[in-house]
Amino acid sequence: MANQLGRRYVCEVCGTEALCTKAGEGEIICDSQVMKLQVPKALPSSD
Repeated sequence: MANQLGRRYVCEVCGTEALCTKAGEGEIICDSQVMKLQVPKALPSSD
């Protein structure tokens, strides 16, 4: 899976976050595990 430019990745072991500044093939590794794509937090409604 290609790394996505501008996306944040998070380590499920230690909580480290990484911001992808250059897209390309490969994986981001931390604590011997592939970092997962961080899901954006929902914004509160303005109602």
